[in-house]
Amino acid sequence: MYVRKKGTAGKIAMTLMFTMTLLAGCSGNNANQGSGNVTTNNAEGNAVKESDTSPITFSFYSVGANWNNMQDDVGKEITKMTGVTLDAETEVGGSAQKLALMATSGQYPDLLSATGDLNKFVDAGAMIDLTDLIDQYAPNIKKLFGDQFKRLRYSNEDRAIYAIPTYSAVDGKNFNAGGGFELQHRAVKEAGYPSIKTLQDYEDVIKSYLEKHPTDDKGNKNIGLSLNGDDWHMYITVTNPAAETTGKSDDGEYYINPETNEAIYHFRTEGEKEYFKWLNHMNNVGLLDKDSFVQKNDEYLAKIASGRVIGLTDADWGYADGERALKKDSKFDQTYGHYPVMLSDEYKDNRLQSTGFMAGWGIGITKECKDPVRAIKFLDFLASEQGQILLNWGIEGKHYTMQDGKRIVPEDVQNRVVNDNTAFTKDSGIGLYTNIGAHYGDGVKDSSGNYYTKSFPELIVNSYTEADKQTLQAYGVTTWADLFTSEDDLPVKAWGAAWNIPVPTDDESNILAVKMKDISWKRIPQAILAKPEEFDQIWDEYQQELIDAGVEKMEAGFTKYVQDRVKLWNE
Repeated sequence: MYVRKKGTAGKIAMTLMFTMTLLAGCSGNNANQGSGNVTTNNAEGNAVKESDTSPITFSFYSVGANWNNMQDDVGKEITKMTGVTLDAETEVGGSAQKLALMATSGQYPDLLSATGDLNKFVDAGAMIDLTDLIDQYAPNIKKLFGDQFKRLRYSNEDRAIYAIPTYSAVDGKNFNAGGGFELQHRAVKEAGYPSIKTLQDYEDVIKSYLEKHPTDDKGNKNIGLSLNGDDWHMYITVTNPAAETTGKSDDGEYYINPETNEAIYHFRTEGEKEYFKWLNHMNNVGLLDKDSFVQKNDEYLAKIASGRVIGLTDADWGYADGERALKKDSKFDQTYGHYPVMLSDEYKDNRLQSTGFMAGWGIGITKECKDPVRAIKFLDFLASEQGQILLNWGIEGKHYTMQDGKRIVPEDVQNRVVNDNTAFTKDSGIGLYTNIGAHYGDGVKDSSGNYYTKSFPELIVNSYTEADKQTLQAYGVTTWADLFTSEDDLPVKAWGAAWNIPVPTDDESNILAVKMKDISWKRIPQAILAKPEEFDQIWDEYQQELIDAGVEKMEAGFTKYVQDRVKLWNE
């Protein structure tokens, strides 16, 4: 399961656990009373405010969002332009139980982003069908989605729109790669910038560096490869790489046969046993962090921030806080580059394979909201050209300037983006609101001919440190994406991404999926940490346990949803 930030999303599917209570309802300062706004009649003849910017507060719950209470530059500007303030509760870890309780309680926030758990709220009757609201009050949302609008429908049986997709960008392409296998620049440089395409290549760099530098300058032991086995992070650093190194693009816990659209639990596919056997080998030769399956996320990030971890198998957003600390301390050679590592030369890298616009995860309006029209207009502002530029670039004159019709980031601002990103993001709010509203993808241009996002080759290069540039130059490329197979050379996936396909809460394939996860999260660490001579037996027992628990029935059940999605999107 892969949580997407951008397309990779962000790409960031997430199973989280946490329990709290949440304010429901919508508070607005006389939001439904006259405030000097011009009114017109809608199709039903009801009076509707054209440009109501009077103060109003919506309660909002989001899984996985960063939040600064809208007290940053972008947040304040959003409130200034729309009158809307979000009273938000966000989770970056542990919310599955929280969402389940919320879904059954009947107490909902005004706006809800439940990622993969939206089905719980649809089943509970908590979500408003947004189809008519978008049609009447959201021209920017309609324009943004264009001919992809039909993909917003919930299912073949239920054609309602319950969420505006925010975790998947519309149009655009990947200009950068934030995943793959990571190595510190200093280790790659010392190895002489070798070819890093296979697990053996990757291991050789780590091994040679640790042989020469077993400790840091303070006498602390350097670490070869560290995994993050803390709850849902297990998907990102432990299990997803098994699929990716064996030539599969990210479909969560499944591999989808592109010819038949059939789903297979990816741990049962060819090559993955060998990947986990390699991790077993790394553990037994002392190159794997012994704490990989017991450390908490903050401990993992602290190790990265110390500069002692040579290799990672993570997404850049997963270890970003640790890397930011290194940049702040000017330890740029201890930050990371991204490499398209495969099990062996037999396999082809598919990490950047396009999902097309995959809809799915996003933000919806619940039946508790007392002003759905105002709420949809707020979301429509975020989808507007003005809103998109604000969210991605910030405020003109402060975060960017216009020179000869081109948006330019001043040198002092760009320096903060590269070297002090944590503080800059907190102050500016740039990038914090992407997953709250619908948005265009990288490479899409606005009416002025400028890119909507900052993720295009010229600006991506400007965001790199000198250590990044030195490494890339040694390999004869400009961006990290240049090292990976281009999405232009890969077919677009007809089903989008399997982790993004909604399945009813009480569906047997969902119930069985929980059983498979419990088995896998027990057996895989056991296999990795076992003695080499014990690995094969543990793996065989694991595979049989999956069959005994009903994995084939789960695969057949989920296959139906994959094939239904392909049908839904292509009618």
